[in-house]
Amino acid sequence: MSRLSQLRTAPDRGASVVELALIMPIVLVVMLVMVQFALVFHARQIADGAARVGARVARAAGTGPGAGNWQAAAESQAQSRVALVGAKVLENASVQAWQQGDQRGVTVTGDVVSAVPLLPGMTFTITSRFGGPIECFRPDDGTGDCQ
Repeated sequence: MSRLSQLRTAPDRGASVVELALIMPIVLVVMLVMVQFALVFHARQIADGAARVGARVARAAGTGPGAGNWQAAAESQAQSRVALVGAKVLENASVQAWQQGDQRGVTVTGDVVSAVPLLPGMTFTITSRFGGPIECFRPDDGTGDCQ
């Protein structure tokens, strides 16, 4: 078979390479977007865990004279949890302890690291807020106020 007859029988020779060159950028962008959303989910879990730890400290401090500076203790616990678990995933993390009536808690806010820095609009900020009623410890005999 001559070279000319081979070319006539295979007119789309090399088309798969061109198709791959056209499709590959789209596939890569889709994969990077999937990675970004996995990072957002992971950062959300980090913020939730840190807020839960801080809220537990804030609620357990009580209201009596031994309560001390519960805000600093709660914020410190939450901040150390963010630093320990997700300092590279949750950037610029800020922690704020709060009290509303008989409720105490912690809010953690931070920016998710970007896996796709070239795509506009792919920046995410995570905010997680946990809290609950202040734990009140009473003497066993049922008398007295919260300690």
